[in-house]
Amino acid sequence: MERMMSVQAVVLHSRPGDDAEPVADNFRLEEIHIADQVTKGQVKVRTLYLSVDPYMRCRMNEDTGANYLQPWQLSEPADGSGVGVVLESRQCNLCAGDFVTSMAWPWQSEAIMDGELLQKLDTHLVDGHLSYFLGAVGMPGLTALLGVKEKGHVTAGANQTMVVSGAAGACGSLAGQIGRLQGCSRVVGIAGTDEKCSVLVTELGFDDAVNYKKGNVEEDLRRCCPNGVDVYFDNVGGDISNIVISQMTPNSHIILCGQISQYNKNVPYPPPLPTETEAILTERKITRDRFIVLNYPEKHRPGILQLSQWVKDGKLKVRETVVKGLENTAAAFLSMMNGGNIGKQVVLVSE
Repeated sequence: MERMMSVQAVVLHSRPGDDAEPVADNFRLEEIHIADQVTKGQVKVRTLYLSVDPYMRCRMNEDTGANYLQPWQLSEPADGSGVGVVLESRQCNLCAGDFVTSMAWPWQSEAIMDGELLQKLDTHLVDGHLSYFLGAVGMPGLTALLGVKEKGHVTAGANQTMVVSGAAGACGSLAGQIGRLQGCSRVVGIAGTDEKCSVLVTELGFDDAVNYKKGNVEEDLRRCCPNGVDVYFDNVGGDISNIVISQMTPNSHIILCGQISQYNKNVPYPPPLPTETEAILTERKITRDRFIVLNYPEKHRPGILQLSQWVKDGKLKVRETVVKGLENTAAAFLSMMNGGNIGKQVVLVSE
């Protein structure tokens, strides 16, 4: 008879609906039973860190609206990027004690996973800060780096001004710094609190920051970008983006990374722009191509090495918001969706 063990898991209890904000009751913490033995090709892991990210809101719907994203199933553990340690392995290239990551990590205290889904981690790349593999030296870092490189058209010495929306988040906080490292002469962030704006300028090297919840965004942005906007790293979409686009220069570039302001609405991705904003794009020949980091697999490894080096050299500053306990994963996700984090939001499940 198969041996079973019980582990803690966070499961999707209900869907919020296409046009609603997610709430705590959409998730449930429960004990689930999983096989206690590892079969050929499988690996037993203990979860150390979980990542919560804006794209997960789409996975709460029956239809994610994106062919590369699968919806979470009701009464099944949610999943996403995670980091853990191997407890037992029957996968030839992994052994007990190895640190591993996956983009399909279940929200569980322990799990039996297909070894093919796991990548072994080199802890030297992050000087032991394992959570960085979920942020600065992981997918958000790659998204920021490759987004700027592939779609930003940054030219050192060209006196370009870059604006980043969602600038205090996991990706935005890195994108602005990378824009500077690639050669932008001025970098301005848009965020939702005075504290975030202060962190951007005093800690992360942004030249200026606009709190979109205070004052007049249009006027504040014009003051911060007197020569207009040449590169826009767009994490939010909606009204904020329409304002930024209205101040963009001819032949400028939008890096279309995320549209978090629209994720609780039932609209196609990327959401259609107002007619007047579309007209500006056409008249000024502004590029706005959707950016998906998964489309650049061959650039992931060199990108990770570059990000790691910048972090070690102190050229890329890392901010994290860490919540402890698997039972607080849903709360961490909801907080992040409402802007409660500075930098990467992670959950520390076990030491």
